[in-house]
This record gives sequence, structure tokens and C-alpha cells, in this order.
Amino acid sequence: MRRLTAALVFTLLLAACATSPTGRSQLQLFSEDTIAQMGVKSYQQMKQQEPIDTSTADNRYVKCVADAITRVTGGEWEVTVFKDDQVNAFALPGGKIGVYSGLLDVAKNDDQLAAVIGHEVGHVLAHHGNERISQQYATQGGLSVVSAFLGSGGGGAGSQAVMSALGLGAQVGILLPFSRTQESEADLIGLELMARAGFDPRQSVQLWQNMAAAGGEQPAEFMSTHPSDQTRINNLESHMAKAVELYQQAPNHPNCRKS
Repeated sequence: MRRLTAALVFTLLLAACATSPTGRSQLQLFSEDTIAQMGVKSYQQMKQQEPIDTSTADNRYVKCVADAITRVTGGEWEVTVFKDDQVNAFALPGGKIGVYSGLLDVAKNDDQLAAVIGHEVGHVLAHHGNERISQQYATQGGLSVVSAFLGSGGGGAGSQAVMSALGLGAQVGILLPFSRTQESEADLIGLELMARAGFDPRQSVQLWQNMAAAGGEQPAEFMSTHPSDQTRINNLESHMAKAVELYQQAPNHPNCRKS
């Protein structure tokens, strides 16, 4: 019986394998609709719980950059600027983007802001949230629970069980850290997105130099889920020639201003 269950679970996990935009194998146990619902619920809760930046200039500026990026990806995306000094941004499944006002002091121009937003949207396009939650669920929830969920069709009670078992609530896709592999992948997807949108991809390197200067002392790379700033810069530079070519071919070059 145990062998039969193990074989069944293995078959189900094999069926849940997917491929990322860069060709990397991924585990995706949940439907896109389920993950999108989680993202939308999280976003709504964050807007209720966190202060929102009401500055017309900040909102116009961030939306200008985000709209240019998301025109490349298609679909409808909602953008919110949160009033917080942290240097951060995020994108969630379901077409949601959040930018913290503290980021605007480190991303010095629209090209650099586009690098951040492109990176965060890259996480969504590569289904990193689904992959990360699937990994957590398969590890913590137990293989028998995974097989039961997959048998439910990925919705309804099964969806509620996922959120309950993982304790996601408003933090789905935010508290669960992405791996270094996912971060590097999002860097490259974001680099191409910003270039196709008409933002200068070379500014992504300057952005991470700014991040390094603002970040102070950081933990060793092997102790972090994020690549070191220098690793990110090296990775971006190794793909820069193609990105510059895409930038030069872009039909539009936005001119988004802070004020």
C-alpha cells in the first residue's frame, strides 16, 4: 500500500512539473486561478492595513513606469504606492504591484525604477509564487495531503485548505522568500522587460550599485536567499548586450518624471 501511495504521489508531482521562461524545471501544484485569488486577497488586505502614499506626483510617476512595463506583458495591473521608508516593491499574481515610497530615494530615475518593477513582475511571469508555495506545501504538508489536494481539482475546499495549512493570509508571496535561483531568474526577465518597454537596461547595474551603497553590511551570500549585489551585477552585465539591442529596437522610450 505504501509503495502504491508513493508511486501515485510521484506521478502527481511529475504531472505538476512545469518549465520557467528561462527553461528551468519547476514544481507547480496549484492552478493559476488559485494563486491569483491568493494574490488579490493579499493585496486587498495590505491596502487596508498599510498606509498609502497619497502624493499625486509619486503615484503618477510610479504608474507611468509600471504601465510601460505591463504594456509589454499584457493584462490589467493595479498599482499602489505605499507610504513606507523601506526600499522595496513587490508584484503579486492577479495583476497587482506595490511600490514603497522609500524605494524612490534609491531608484534615482525612471530607468532604475523600471528595473525594480520589471524584476518583481518577472517573479509573477515565472510563476515563482506558485513554485515557492508548492515547495513549502509538498515539504510541510506531507505528500498524502498534496495528493488529496491535487485530487480536489485545485479549487474550492482545496484552495481553502492550502491557505489554512500554510498560514498565508495577507502575506502570501511576500513573507515566503524567493530562492537565489528565482531572484537571478527574475533579474534577467526584468532586464528584458524594461528593455522592451524602452527603459535603458544599463541603469539596472547602477540601481544595484545604489542598493549596495544603501544596504550597509550584508550577510554572506550563502546565508541569504538573495544573490549578493555583485553577483547580480555580474549576471546582468553578462546579458546586457542582448538587452541593449532590445532597448534600441523598442518602439517607445517613456519619459516618466518624479514631479
